[in-house]
Amino acid sequence: MAEAERIIGTPEVGDDAQPESAAPKGRRRIAALLVVALLAYLLDLGTKMLVVAKLEHQPPIEIIGDLLKFEAVRNPGAAFGFGEAFTIIFTGIAAAVIVVIVRLARKLYSLPWAIALGLLLGGALGNLTDRIFRSPGVFRGAVVDFIAPAHFAVFNIADSAIVCGGILIVLLSFKGLDPDGTVHKD
Repeated sequence: MAEAERIIGTPEVGDDAQPESAAPKGRRRIAALLVVALLAYLLDLGTKMLVVAKLEHQPPIEIIGDLLKFEAVRNPGAAFGFGEAFTIIFTGIAAAVIVVIVRLARKLYSLPWAIALGLLLGGALGNLTDRIFRSPGVFRGAVVDFIAPAHFAVFNIADSAIVCGGILIVLLSFKGLDPDGTVHKD
């Protein structure tokens, strides 16, 4: 039997090829990535629509006294409002991140990586949607931010998804887990 498997070309232990049973597992991980990305994107889009409709041009809503408020802010820059003159560059960066995630998804066999990349993808799509469709114009739109903790930058759900996805990627990398599901020790 082992001789027949060798002749047919079944991968043996140590081969770089993934076993045939890994293909459905990989597809399931891509589905997880897409579900997480879609949930993050829709939550971000929904909250921004609500903020624009109900909170913009209104006084902030205190959630926890002065520690946490909801306050509508249009941010043409990056994190902490830096780089307002580079909105088009941030748009390009978000588009590049999306392309990298889509390309990486082909080799995705790890559920934790699928979740992390899904968070990054959903967040990047959320802020990219603002950059494309919000004023002052295409590729120059200001991102809607509304979560305003005391003594910190105002942010949104997309920003939170990106940060959580990034933290998860760092943790997975420290643990030695690769997107293809392999574990390495350095």
